[in-house]
Amino acid sequence: MTHGMATVTPLQFGNVDPDEDRSLPGWLYHDPEFFRIEMERVIRPSWQIVCHLNEIVGRGEWRTLDYLGESIIVIRGDEGAVRAFSNVCRHRGSRLVDGQAGCARRLVCPYHAWSYTLDGALAGVPGKSDYPDLRVGELGLIPIEQEIWRGFVFVRLEGGGPSVAEMMAAHEAEVAPHRFEELQAIGRITLRPRGVNWKNVADNYSDGLHIPVAHPGLTRLFGRNYRVEAEVHSDRMSGELVERPSANLSERAYQKYLPTVSHLPEEARRRWLYYKLWPNVAFDIYPDQVDFMQFLPVSPTETVIREIAYALPDQRREMGAARYLNWRINRRVNAEDSVLIKRVQLGMQSRSYRPGPLGQSEVCLRAFARKLRRLIPEARLEQPPAPGWTLIGSG
Repeated sequence: MTHGMATVTPLQFGNVDPDEDRSLPGWLYHDPEFFRIEMERVIRPSWQIVCHLNEIVGRGEWRTLDYLGESIIVIRGDEGAVRAFSNVCRHRGSRLVDGQAGCARRLVCPYHAWSYTLDGALAGVPGKSDYPDLRVGELGLIPIEQEIWRGFVFVRLEGGGPSVAEMMAAHEAEVAPHRFEELQAIGRITLRPRGVNWKNVADNYSDGLHIPVAHPGLTRLFGRNYRVEAEVHSDRMSGELVERPSANLSERAYQKYLPTVSHLPEEARRRWLYYKLWPNVAFDIYPDQVDFMQFLPVSPTETVIREIAYALPDQRREMGAARYLNWRINRRVNAEDSVLIKRVQLGMQSRSYRPGPLGQSEVCLRAFARKLRRLIPEARLEQPPAPGWTLIGSG
């Protein structure tokens, strides 16, 4: 593809990337045209978490996920099956349900009262005789591709890529002892808006070099044993809690009160473990709880971080204390990261910025940039192409 004076050639998978040692250019973090094509090629085909099966146990219980102008509903059917549908009535396009959670015997449109069974079939049309050629069987809710992985319900707007199970295959043995399938929500979905590009959040999540610089609490907890690794479809980060008592009260109490979790192998009982699935879904796995978060793009410079915590039933007072202290510690880490990503966003919007060097240890950032360049070759350009470049070849 040629745009102006720049020629961009897609690489075949496995070829050496000539930009391997460089970070992504700044314009990718705020350009509206790049954002639009990125949503089509990167986010729409990617898996997103909606909820856990244990949040929709009863007949008719549902959860929703809204992103990229789409609304998806995941609902438990009469026979126990869980299905995902577009949250859009087939009559005039009204949203069927509002909010993040609910329960219904039928899904009834609030606009004209068309109704749907829990398996998505059109069941009721007021004034049906007014539609003599109505084909009821063809007007069920539009299904959305779904996968259930270890109790978590994932959806994607467009298919064709690997399954969640394939993406997480390299980590299955490590994840299994945490008994994801038995997790129960211990909070509600929270939405944290951030005035940054979604990649800025994703970059920061997998960046190991900033830990000793910007997170003194994590440094006190982990010492120098924080590690980052990159697989084909995922990043893995981890840190082992050190035995030396922290100077911080909350951290020292967490070290002290975190009880033994007997079903975990010895090496996992004092480990904080993080996975990021390409491109924007993450699991924070602690001995005391499991969180997921996803970085949902809103605009070129706006992102919503969607997250919730889960845990296995455990009535020990020490475990309750550990979970509270975990929240206190990570609230501080989140506040520190919020400042960091805002500073980077401001820098990326400067015309003076050029792609910086990536160190050999920055394996996750290298992998992320490599994937993005393969999907959108224009990501190699230091400056944006002429306006309208996304329309070239669209017919």
